[in-house]
Amino acid sequence: MSRLEIHQIPVLSDNYVYLAHCPETGATAVVDPAVAGPVLDAAKAKGWTISHILNTHHHGDHTGGNLEIKAATGCTIVGPRADHDRIPGIDVQVGDGDTYKLGNAEAVVYDVPGHTRGHIAYWFEGSDALFCGDTLFAMGCGRLFEGTPGQMVASLAKFKTLPPETRVFCAHEYTQSNGRFALSVEPDNDALVQRMQDVDAARAKNIPTVPSTIGIELKTNPFLRADSPDLQRTIGLAGRDYVEVFAETRRLKDSF
Repeated sequence: MSRLEIHQIPVLSDNYVYLAHCPETGATAVVDPAVAGPVLDAAKAKGWTISHILNTHHHGDHTGGNLEIKAATGCTIVGPRADHDRIPGIDVQVGDGDTYKLGNAEAVVYDVPGHTRGHIAYWFEGSDALFCGDTLFAMGCGRLFEGTPGQMVASLAKFKTLPPETRVFCAHEYTQSNGRFALSVEPDNDALVQRMQDVDAARAKNIPTVPSTIGIELKTNPFLRADSPDLQRTIGLAGRDYVEVFAETRRLKDSF
């Protein structure tokens, strides 16, 4: 199984678009193209020909470049079956448990509703790479625009089972603000305190904090840690149900 070469493209104010390239076949996917111009320029600079777009969900800052890139390259657009009517130019619909091949690399698709009703993620096991859109962030998770806390907990639970070395290629540079909130609800988490020192140092030099890893997120992301006694105590829900704790944590973050 081929290991993808992954190139990160910062666009807009805080988005990341990714080029995922199979070196053996030349197949190259754009993951969640917010815009077209910088993506086409980056592919040209790398000498890669865009063959696919992989969309995780319908929001414009993830699909805004779809049609222009497709017009320029003739690429195949892959997106969520559950939300196909809102994905511009979609050619291939995928959903939970499906596999999809990009050259010699293969992704397992997960349905991960919560942020939107039809959100999906792509896990390329052979590349230790998870493209999770706006479901999981470094020390955060997406707002629940179209789903319930229970749905988001179930979605995030799928990621918690992945190997700890799996790299989390999320779609936004939200890490510093997420971390400040995380410290407010789990102040005695030593791993979190150390991570924030590293994050602050990186951002001071304008260095990306993404990708993260599943292992790091399990230790420091409050939205994967609703069973933490420290977190439960801090928000006044000691011993309460996991989904209830998650929902209150998300509510607090929304107004942080």
